[in-house]
Amino acid sequence: MYEVIFLGRGGQGAVTAAQLLAYAAALEGKKAQALPEFGAERRGAIVRAYLRIGEALLHSSIKRADYVVVLD
Repeated sequence: MYEVIFLGRGGQGAVTAAQLLAYAAALEGKKAQALPEFGAERRGAIVRAYLRIGEALLHSSIKRADYVVVLD
């Protein structure tokens, strides 16, 4: 299982990148989750997105990611 955290600012595409990678993994027959974390803030506020790809998915938060993608 791969776990990835995307960190960025609103409008940079962190949430979109996580969703696109989850979709690509699903097309290859893997199970994937893309979970955005943001509030009702304005453009430029901090955004986190979490991605999990594997054969079986856990329904828990990501504590220690395999990869971190930082957009800034």
